[in-house]
Formats: sequence, structure tokens, C-alpha cells
Amino acid sequence: MKLFALTALTMLFFASNSLLTRAGVADGMDPLTFAAIRVGAGAVFLGVIALWQRGRVPITGHTRLLSVIGLSVYLLGFSLSYLTLEAGMGALVLFATVQLCLFGAAVAFREVIGPRRWLGMGIAMSGLALLLLPGGGGGTSLVGVAWMVLGGAGWALYTYMGKSSDWALGNSAGNFLLSTGVLLLAAPLWWGGVVTPLGLVCAVTSGAIASGLGYALWFVVLPQMATTTAGVAQLCVPVIAVIGGALLLKEPVTLPVVLACAVVLGGIALATVPSGRKAPYRSQ
Repeated sequence: MKLFALTALTMLFFASNSLLTRAGVADGMDPLTFAAIRVGAGAVFLGVIALWQRGRVPITGHTRLLSVIGLSVYLLGFSLSYLTLEAGMGALVLFATVQLCLFGAAVAFREVIGPRRWLGMGIAMSGLALLLLPGGGGGTSLVGVAWMVLGGAGWALYTYMGKSSDWALGNSAGNFLLSTGVLLLAAPLWWGGVVTPLGLVCAVTSGAIASGLGYALWFVVLPQMATTTAGVAQLCVPVIAVIGGALLLKEPVTLPVVLACAVVLGGIALATVPSGRKAPYRSQ
């Protein structure tokens, strides 16, 4: 029950990133300023935990540059997409893009890919196509989708680089810290963006709690989870975001959106969730 509760709380935190970003940006806060504050708050939170655990925050390593690029691209694309996308729609596009990019990387590096995985990814792509067809997503903004796809590609790169990490939490702290520096160096391009009180609260909460605490909890529960459990748990994130968007942000939930979500998530589940019992995950 403790593992279940921690896992549920972690997925809630992950979904909250979409809800908080959409709420902050929709309130009128500049999305790039939101991204900078969010990653800065996450860097502080994760940095404190890393210092407490091992007394340091690593900022070097052979994968560091690509990890920071991936994280920065994710933050910018994610925030800009919510100028036009609803929270649930954005979470679904992000989740699907990450999975499709990782699948593409597996193909590019000639990993063995079975027919079930090909079929699942084909189904997921058809679900995304349904969302983007006229009327399929209730007037989904293609510009917003494009920004979220960019963000998803950045997160996929960040995830792929993190597979070889020997200390996931500490390396995340270092990546967040360096990404904060990247966004501050780019400040002349957007400095002076609007900061609203609600947007500021949402950005700090998203960075420190939904991202920082969420990742910290994930690193606690991941080693205790079977592969199947971890895969199914992550499928809950877009669903939680859709429900949260409807309840908290008054976003409409139409039948075409529900059907498309079911197709996308069903396809990804078919492709990524193992059919048999596997060895437990080990933290990266």
C-alpha cells in the first residue's frame, strides 16, 4: 500500500506540471519566464537533496551537454505549447512524442523490435492523427502541437541520455542547474516578460514540487517496481491531466478526444508494457 500511494502521488505530480504550466501561461505569464523560474526552482530543490545525500552536485560528464540541451528544449517547447493547448491535450501529445522518439532511436540503433511493438506504435500514431484531423481534437492548435512535439523530442533526448546515469537524482540536479544557466544566458531574447502572481506561484510549484519532489519520489519507487507496473503507471499521467484540466481549468472533454486518447494510450501500452513478468527496474 505504501508503494502504491507513493506511485500514485508521483504520477499526480507529473500530471500537475501540465496543469500548473497551462494555468500560469493562460493567466498571462510569459511562457519563457515561466520555464526559467520552473527549472530554477527544481534546481534548488534537487540540489539540496543531492548535497544532503552525497555532498555535491555533479555538473560534468560525457552525456552532460546533450542532457542539458534536451532538458532546455523540453522546457521551452512545453511552456510555449500551453499558450494554445489545453492541459490534457498537451500531456497526451508530450507522452506520445516521447515514446515515439524513443522507439525511433531503437530503430535507428538497430535494436531488436518485435511485431507487437511495431503494431502498438502504429496504433499510437493513428490515434495522434485522429487528434490532428479537423474536428478530431476539438480545434487543436497545430502550432501548440508543434511546440509540444519539440518539447517531447527534448525530453526523449534527456531520457535517453539519462539511461547511463549512475546517480539519477544528483545528475538531474546538475542538469537542472545548468539548464537554468542556459535560460538565463538567453534572457536578452525575452527578458522583461510578464510575470503574474498566479503564474509565479505555478512556476515555483511546478519546479520545486511537481518536478523536483516528483522526480525524487520516482527515484525512490522505481527500484521497487516491476517493469509492467512502471509502464502502466506512466500511462496514467495524460489521463490525470485530462481529468484535472476538466475539473480545475474547466477544459472541455469531447468524445473524439476521449476516443483518440484511448487509441494513443492503448497503442503505447501494447508497445511498451511487457507481456510477461520481468526483473524489477533499477534506478538509472
